[in-house]
Amino acid sequence: MLHELLLALVGYTGDLIIDEREHQKSLGISLSPDSPISDESTFKLAPDLSFIEPSERDVIERLISLGFYYRELDRFATKSRDLSWIRSTADAPLPRTLAILKGKTKKPSVYRRAIANGIVEILSVYRSAVLHVEQKLLSDPMPILATVTQGLNKFFVLLPPLHELIVEIERDDIRGGQLLNLLHKRCHCGVPELQACIQRLLWHGHQVMYRQLASWMIYGIIQDQHGEFFIRRQEDMNVENEASPPEMFDKSVQKSPDDASLTDWHLGFHIFLEMLPDYIHMRVAESILFAGKAVRVLRNPSPAFRCQDAVSHQLVSRGIHKVQGFTGRFAFQKEFSVDTKMAVEELLPQSEADKIDAMLKELKASSEFHKRSFESAVDAVRVIAASHLWQLVVVRADLNGHLKALKDYFLLAKGDFFQCFLEESRQLMRLPPRQSTAEADLMVPFQLAAIKTIGDEDKYFSRVSLRMPSFGITVTSSQAGLPKVRAGADGNSGFTSQGNAPSELSVDGWDGIALEYSIDWPLQLFFTQEVLSKYRRVFQYLLRLKRTQMELEKSWASVMHQDHTDFAKRRNDRDNCSISQQRRQRSRPMWRVREHMAFLIRNLQFYIQVDVIESQWNVLQARVQDSDDFTELVGFHQEYLSALISQSFLDIGSVSRILDSIMKLCLQFCWSIESESSPNSSELEHITEEFNKKSNSLYTILRSSRLAGSQRAPFLRRFLLRLNFNSFFETTARGVLNVVRSRPALPDLHQ
Repeated sequence: MLHELLLALVGYTGDLIIDEREHQKSLGISLSPDSPISDESTFKLAPDLSFIEPSERDVIERLISLGFYYRELDRFATKSRDLSWIRSTADAPLPRTLAILKGKTKKPSVYRRAIANGIVEILSVYRSAVLHVEQKLLSDPMPILATVTQGLNKFFVLLPPLHELIVEIERDDIRGGQLLNLLHKRCHCGVPELQACIQRLLWHGHQVMYRQLASWMIYGIIQDQHGEFFIRRQEDMNVENEASPPEMFDKSVQKSPDDASLTDWHLGFHIFLEMLPDYIHMRVAESILFAGKAVRVLRNPSPAFRCQDAVSHQLVSRGIHKVQGFTGRFAFQKEFSVDTKMAVEELLPQSEADKIDAMLKELKASSEFHKRSFESAVDAVRVIAASHLWQLVVVRADLNGHLKALKDYFLLAKGDFFQCFLEESRQLMRLPPRQSTAEADLMVPFQLAAIKTIGDEDKYFSRVSLRMPSFGITVTSSQAGLPKVRAGADGNSGFTSQGNAPSELSVDGWDGIALEYSIDWPLQLFFTQEVLSKYRRVFQYLLRLKRTQMELEKSWASVMHQDHTDFAKRRNDRDNCSISQQRRQRSRPMWRVREHMAFLIRNLQFYIQVDVIESQWNVLQARVQDSDDFTELVGFHQEYLSALISQSFLDIGSVSRILDSIMKLCLQFCWSIESESSPNSSELEHITEEFNKKSNSLYTILRSSRLAGSQRAPFLRRFLLRLNFNSFFETTARGVLNVVRSRPALPDLHQ
C-alpha cells in the first residue's frame, strides 16, 4: 500500500489506486500526451477496499489528487516540449506544412515550450519532496499518512492552481503574448509560494520574448515562425488569410530591393494587438516597432547608396581642408563633424549593437519583470536607432539640401525661374491644352527658363520634372480660339473654349501642371508619396496664383502700350483728339477694376510667400538644426506642411473655392481686354460684379473671429490690414452684405 501510494503521487496508478477514465474504458494503460487534460481529479481509491477507514480514505484521496495534478502537468510539459514537428516541417512540402501549423490538433508554440520548462522545474521539486517522504517512511514507517501529508502539504497551494492554468491554456489555445498576459494576471495573488511559481513561469516566457526583441532590435529580423510575437510582417497576415505561397513568391520577386525596403518601412511590419500583452503600453510597442525598422534600414543600405557614399566620403577626405573657415555659409554645421572614419564605419556600429544587446541581457537576467526598467531600455534603444537614422538621412543623404530644393521649386522660392517659365509659355497657355502633347509642349519653355535662370551649380534641378496629368477637358480641332469663362449657377467659374456649348464647363486645363521630384534611398523614408502629394498641391496653388499675377501685369503693360500709341496719334491728328480722350475716359473704370484685382492678388501672394512660407521655413530650419532624432524630424516636417496648407486656406473649402473663382475671373478679365480691340462691356460688367462679390465674401470670411482670432493663421491679421488699410474692403463688404448700395457698372465701351 505504501509503494502504491508513492507511485500514485508521481502519476502511476495500479490496483489499489485507479484512474477512473482508464477504469471506465477498461484499458489499464497510461494516457498518451495528446489526450485532453481532465478538469477534475480522476485518481480514486478502488471501491472494493474494505480495510481502509472512511477518514483515511478521505486523506488518501486528497493526497493522490496531487499525483493526478502531477501527471497532467507532466503530460502538458511533454506535449509542449515535443520537437517532432521540426522534422515533419522539414520533410513536408510547404502547403502541407501550412496545413499542419493551422491544424487544431498540433500548434507548436515556443512560449508554451518555455512555460513547460518552468513547469518541469516545479515538478522536479515535487518529485524530490516525494523521494524525501519515501526516505523518511523507510527509516521510520510510523505514522504513514501524517508523514506524507506533512511532507507534501505545501504543494496543495501550487499544483491545483497550476493545473487550472494549463487547463485554461489548452481550452482557449492561449499562445504567445496572450500567454504572457495570462501569467502576468495570475501573478497578482495573496499566496507567496504560488506567486513565486507563477513569476518563474513568467520569467521563462519572457526569455523567449527577449530573444525575439534582441533579434528584432539588434538585427532587424523577426524570429517568429508560429505568429506569437506582437511585431509581425504583413506577409504573415497574408499567409493567415490563405494567400497562396507561389503568388507571394512572385510578388516578392517583382519588387526591387529599394521597393522592398520602402514597403518594409511603411507597410511591411505592424503591431499585432492580439499578441501584445496588456502590461506593455502601446507607446512602448510603437517604439519597439520603429527601432526594429530603423535597424533594418541601417543594416541593409541600398547598393547604389553604398557606392555613392563611398565616393562622397573619399571626396570629403581629400577636400576637407578646403572647407575649413567657410562653415558659416551652411545651415548644418553638424555636417562638418563627419571625418574620414565615417567612410569605413557601418551605418550602425557594432558598439551600438553591443550596447543594445547588453541592455536586453540585463533585462533577461532579472528574476522579475520591472515595467519601468523595460520601458527605459526600449526608449534607450529607440533613441540609438533614431539617432543613427538621423545621421543617415540628414548628414549622409543631405536632407537639408533636398528640403531647400523642394522649397525652391515646389514653393516657388526660385521666383525668377518660374517668372521666366510663365513668360515663355504664356502664348501656349492662352490656348487649351492638348491631351496628347500638352506635357511635351511645356517642356520647351521649361527648358528655356532653366537655361536662362538656373546655373550649373544647382545639382538638384536635374531631379525636378514637369508633368501634365490627365485633366477633365475635351479639346477638339475646332478649339483654336482663346478660352473664355462662364459663371456657373453656384457662382464658381469654369473655362470653356470658343465655340463650345454653354453646358461644356470645365476648369482651365493648365491648372493641372505638376512637378515631380526624384528621391533616392534613404530619403524615401522621409519624403513619402503622401508628403510629395502635399508639396504638389501647394505648388499648383502657388503657380496658379503667380500666373494670375503675371497676367494682370501683362494686361496693364498691354493697355499702357495702347494708350501711348493713342497719345502719339493724338499729337499727330488734332481732329481725332477728342475721340481718343473720350475712349481713354471710358477705359478708366476698367483700369480701376484691374488695379483692384492686382492689389488683392499681390497681397495674397506676399502673404503666402513671406508670412507663411518663409516664416514656417525658418521655424523648420531651427527645429531641424536642434534635433538629432529622426522621428522628431518627421514630426517637424509634417507640422511644417500642415501649417503651409492650413495658413494658405487650402483645407477650407469655402475659402479655396472663392480664391479659385477670383483667379479665374482675373484671367478672364485679362484675356477679354487683350483679345479684342473693343472689349464687350456687358461681359466686363459681369466680371466686375462677380469679382466684387467674391472679394468681399473672401474678406468677410477671413476677418471672422473663427479665422482671424484663431492660432491656425498667426499672420492673417497682417494680410487683412494690408487689404483694408484705408477701410475700403470693410466698407464695400458691409455694403454688399446689407445691400445698401449697388456696384457702379462700367460705361459702355462701344460708344
